Amino acid sequence: MNRVVHPIEQESYRRLRARLDTSHLPPLTRAVVERVVHSAADLEYATDLVTDEADLVKAHAALHAGAPVVVDVEMVAAGITRRETVCRLRDAEAGPGLTRSAHAIRLAYEQVGPGALWVIGNAPTALEELLTLDAAPALVVGLPVGFVGAVESKAALRESGLPAVSNVSEKGGSAVAAAALNALLYHPTSEETL
Repeated sequence: MNRVVHPIEQESYRRLRARLDTSHLPPLTRAVVERVVHSAADLEYATDLVTDEADLVKAHAALHAGAPVVVDVEMVAAGITRRETVCRLRDAEAGPGLTRSAHAIRLAYEQVGPGALWVIGNAPTALEELLTLDAAPALVVGLPVGFVGAVESKAALRESGLPAVSNVSEKGGSAVAAAALNALLYHPTSEETL
């Protein structure tokens, strides 16, 4: 992907790296950590994020091979640049024991099937619903925010064994979830580095 980086972004990353040494991290983990920290101007994400380089390598390949990207809310979709996303929240309805966000995840899975990259930045119930499906995701970016259900849903994601990016605290949100996906999207493929 040919992406022109604005001088303000270059300077921002220079300052970030002056305050946070990420040089010891594997390449995709470093890309995700730095982009998430940058998106929130929050250095604590460096120790709060949970990633696995092998999962990121596989997800990066799937993303660049055209795997669908599903998001829980339009705010996440708006933050993911240069890639179409699937968001079914507008079509979803709440019902007994089912939030609108959870129903949207069901609808999205019916549309895309297994192998997608799922980016959850808002609703813990969306992440909880995804974990009940046999979605066989390429990756789950599980970074919902909040004081009710966010920590628990992210812990359940990590316990599920699914390939994931998550964090331990209540922090999260649309901007950081989109940033994690963008890190993989912007990172060059082997063909681009030749």
